[in-house]
Amino acid sequence: MLIDADAFQRVLGEELRKLRKQRGWTRKELNERLQSDISLQTLATYELGTRHCSVVRLVELCLALGEPPQDLLARVHRRVFGDDPEQIRVNLAGVVADNSPGLSPLRRWAEDRLKQSNSPEIQLDRSALEHMAELCRMPTAQLLTKLAELSSSSGTSIGEPPDHGRHD
Repeated sequence: MLIDADAFQRVLGEELRKLRKQRGWTRKELNERLQSDISLQTLATYELGTRHCSVVRLVELCLALGEPPQDLLARVHRRVFGDDPEQIRVNLAGVVADNSPGLSPLRRWAEDRLKQSNSPEIQLDRSALEHMAELCRMPTAQLLTKLAELSSSSGTSIGEPPDHGRHD
């Protein structure tokens, strides 16, 4: 299984930002609760997912936020690896290879995403797919069906949890 480090870091940052905002804190208020002295800019880059966070720093942030680190990492894992029922897995390579005129608005986007990612698949939430369906001028259900066909031809299916190497 390939790990898309950029996607993982971005989702981790989103989850950290969400926790901070749920508590109604500014970055400065979170920073005041931390054991070590880090800049507000560093906190911002963690939340944006542009800077990697050490395990020790992540635990420190979680403790300050009152969140067990394993719970935070479990949410990030679900979002990145497709165990999140709100996320739909899309085969980018299948979109690029498909010549149907209905998907032409998505082809260039899929090509760009393939260049940026280590994986031929990405996770999208339902609202992103609804916007894509609008661009393709088709109902969301029709786009989902088409994307499912493209994924099944590659050996995966939309919404199917990935095999994480476990063989029970």
